[in-house]
Amino acid sequence: MPDLSRPQGPKIIAVANQKGGVGKTTTTINLAAALAEQGQKVLVIDLDPQGNASTGLGIGLDNREFTTYELLLEDIDLGEVIQKTETENLFIVPATVDLSSADLELLSNEKRSFLLHDALRQTQMDTFGFSYILIDCPPSLNLLTVNAMIGSDSVLVPLQSEFFALEGLSQLMLTIREVRQTGNKDLRIEGVVLTMYDRRNNLSQQVEQDARDNLGDLVFKTMIPRNVRVSEAPSFAMPVLGYDSQSKGAQAYRDLAKELMTNNQIATKEVQNVE
Repeated sequence: MPDLSRPQGPKIIAVANQKGGVGKTTTTINLAAALAEQGQKVLVIDLDPQGNASTGLGIGLDNREFTTYELLLEDIDLGEVIQKTETENLFIVPATVDLSSADLELLSNEKRSFLLHDALRQTQMDTFGFSYILIDCPPSLNLLTVNAMIGSDSVLVPLQSEFFALEGLSQLMLTIREVRQTGNKDLRIEGVVLTMYDRRNNLSQQVEQDARDNLGDLVFKTMIPRNVRVSEAPSFAMPVLGYDSQSKGAQAYRDLAKELMTNNQIATKEVQNVE
């Protein structure tokens, strides 16, 4: 059983956007790898039944005996479900298509929205010493995504630099507001990160301007460029930082990790000052 009175654990961030193809999984994998490169111990929770984060971090289907399905719905030892990846300091709870049936099974569970929250707050989790937990959410606002938001400290939103990019954000923001009211009053928006950005493209520049005008400081200064190395890396089952460490994409994710860490240090200091 989780001990909810235990000291503050790792920073838990849900990476979410109900629109597919925005770089959500790519951001989860590479941000996690960049944080790990900075010496942070990081756990990725693959909450997408497609299992792309698991594949992208080198966990083949044969090595997914225990997954997020068991983490949510069965009383499983964390040592069996948490796997080390080829990247130092980076671990994962993988996913398979079994997770696609979890939504239906969760409906009959009276604690259906809090299962991930409780699983990540077991006292056994403290023994791993994670600094960050990143949750790769499915591309929909379903019960799995709600579990992620209730179990997280914040939500990071990848936003593709394309026409109508901001339109889908309204429903996501509404869901975050509802989660604050019903299950996690402290949930905040970690930030919005622009992905697949092309400085030579007027549309990308317009999307950036619109995002910063509408969302202000919520938009990360770091933007992830459209980069062929970032696109190629998953087919080699590794983050871009391992595939081509010197690429523009790898450097962008390093910059994002540093900005995230700096923002969290500032936020922690502000909370301490308030207290």
